[in-house]
This record gives sequence, C-alpha cells and structure tokens, in this order.
Amino acid sequence: MKLVRKDLEKDNAGQVTLIPEEPEDMWHTYNLLQVGDSLRASTIRKVQTESATGSVGSNRIRTTLTLCVEAIDFDSQACQLRVKGTNIQENEYVKMGAYHTIELEPNRQFTLAKKQWDSVVLERIEQACDPAWSADVAAVVMQEGLAHVCLVTPSMTLTRAKVEVNIPRKRKGNCSQHDRALERFYEQVVQAIQRHINFDVVKCVLVASPGFVREQFCDYMFQQAVKTDNKLLLENRSKFLQVHSSSGHKYALKEALCDPAVTSRLSDTKAAGEVKALDDFYKMLQHEPDRAFYGLKHVEKANEAMAIDTLLISDELFRHQDVATRARYVKLVDSVRENMGTVRIFSSLHVSGEQLGQLTGVAAILRFPVAELSDQEDESSSEED
Repeated sequence: MKLVRKDLEKDNAGQVTLIPEEPEDMWHTYNLLQVGDSLRASTIRKVQTESATGSVGSNRIRTTLTLCVEAIDFDSQACQLRVKGTNIQENEYVKMGAYHTIELEPNRQFTLAKKQWDSVVLERIEQACDPAWSADVAAVVMQEGLAHVCLVTPSMTLTRAKVEVNIPRKRKGNCSQHDRALERFYEQVVQAIQRHINFDVVKCVLVASPGFVREQFCDYMFQQAVKTDNKLLLENRSKFLQVHSSSGHKYALKEALCDPAVTSRLSDTKAAGEVKALDDFYKMLQHEPDRAFYGLKHVEKANEAMAIDTLLISDELFRHQDVATRARYVKLVDSVRENMGTVRIFSSLHVSGEQLGQLTGVAAILRFPVAELSDQEDESSSEED
C-alpha cells in the first residue's frame, strides 16, 4: 500500500489518499472502511445518451465519484472489494443521491474520509504502508568483506544495508591485519542488524554465506553480545537460522530461501505467532483458569484491574457497524497498551482468527490471577436467576 496524502485535523477528522498495490492491500482497505465514511475513487458508470434523432444508446464512461458508504462486500478468494453507497458530490453523469457500486482497483488511488480516525485504523494504515511491518523475515547474506542486510516481505526483498570492508589476505606468519579487518567487518554487520531489523516484527533472521563465514560471524556476534550484555540479541538468539548460500550478493538470498529447513521454519510466520498466542491462552485456561479470560465484559474488568499481559482480539470486531461498540473495542486496545500490555490483532482470515472468533473474538492472558472477578460474575448471575 502506498500513502499518497494524509490530512487529519486535531479532532482526528480528515481524509487519507492511498494506492493499493497488492491483493493483500484490499484486505487492509476492507478493514479501514466503515458505513458512513466517504470514499472518492475512479469507477465506470453506464450512462444513457440520446442522439439528435431521438435514439437512445448507452456508453460505459470512466468517472470519479464520491460515495457515502452504505455497504461493503469483500471477496477473500479473489481479493476484490466492492463498496456501495450514494453519490454525495456533483457529477455530470450521476445525480446527487443516486446509488452506485465502486469496485476498488489495484494501482488506482482512492481517498477515504472519516469523521473520526481512531488508533486502530491509523495503525492499520501504518502497517499496510510500511514494508517493515509485513516483513516477518530478515536475512543477512554475507561473504568475507561483503554483506547485505535484507527484509523479506510477501512480495519483495528490500536491501536495508550493504556492508563492504576491504579484508587483506592472510600472510605467512602474520594474520593480525586480516583478523582486525574481519572483526571490524563483523562489528559493522552487527550494527546494521540492530539498526534495521525490528525484532518485535521479525520472526526469523537467516544468516547465509558460503563456507564457514556464517558460523564464525554468529559466534563473534553472540560472544560480543554476552560481553556487552546486549539483551536485544541475546533474547532473540533463537530467531537466527544459519543456511548456505553461494555468495554474499543479494541474488544468493533466493538459494537460502529455497532451503527446506528455511521453508518449514518460515511457513506463514505471522500466522504462526498468532497460533502460539492462542495456544498459550488455551493452556492457561486449562491450568490456571483465573489467568485466562474471554468475552468483552470479563476482559474489560480484568483491564480495570490492570491485569492484562496479552490481549487477543479479532480484526472482525473493529468492523462492527455500531460506532459505540467499535469505540469500546478501540478503547480497550488503547488502555491495554497504556498499561504496558501486548495487543495481538488476529486476522479473521486465518485459522487462529476463526478460533478466536468462536471465543467471542476477544480474550486475554493475565499477569496475575483475578479470581474474584469470576466469583463476582457467578454471584451476579445467580442473583439474576
């Protein structure tokens, strides 16, 4: 997704102009749209024309319309998005108030205006437009003296850093120059990794090289991390995966990605993170039920006690037609983040999202047991009976 323009007022009203570039961007757009928004986009309209002789014909004409959104239809298989609404801006072919359905097209910009842009919607735009958010795989392709630090998204590979250091050859009886240059090279690669790889998003870092360069580099990196107490690298050590490549050039990354060990590790990594979070919730529900809550009322009460460690919420809930209900979910997400909790927004198109949907679409793993909440619920329900 490409962000062309963003005009937001202080009260968070305003409009955003975007260009969808991939099929997945239609899914993001579907999650941005709500009934009552206004959408301006290019579309084709069948227009009846009358000639001088009185004969009536019809032509298909491309025009730009602004609709007040009334219905949104998304086809998840074809990744097609149709938006139905009434025309709210003067147009020579379409009367004010006339109905029309726009089918949003890839690589054609549209402008979306809302009375209120909340944090969840703005975060979705940021994720859709920033390639680093969709890149859950990073790679370091290297050989002695040359390294490329890349981010791998579902559709492209972005080179974030290129490290080149001239390394002298080993001389008989004197390897100190070679070793010093090699150490300087490794240090620059480590700095590039820390600068360009977002470990909160990236689930796996491939280190690919010919020969033993990758083993020597990883040994150096983690030895230095222990010496300097670099928590970022030490905590994410398990994400580093060593594989073979023929060189340190970017094109060699393709060989690394085809490695069977890599393909099994990378199979839908973002979804794998969601599956694990849901699995942790089920385990907690089984072993410590007072630390696993689901259902909006229960989760909100746990949040009032600042007990939520991880909030699991389906993106389906943010498409709720009732503005007050949607605002309630947005408030919950903002509040959990303010209390230093983790928020995982599940895609309802993934299996894990469907499972979460069966649990009302919202669940939470708590930092500490909150037994009295369940007791209160039991008491209040027995009183109601």
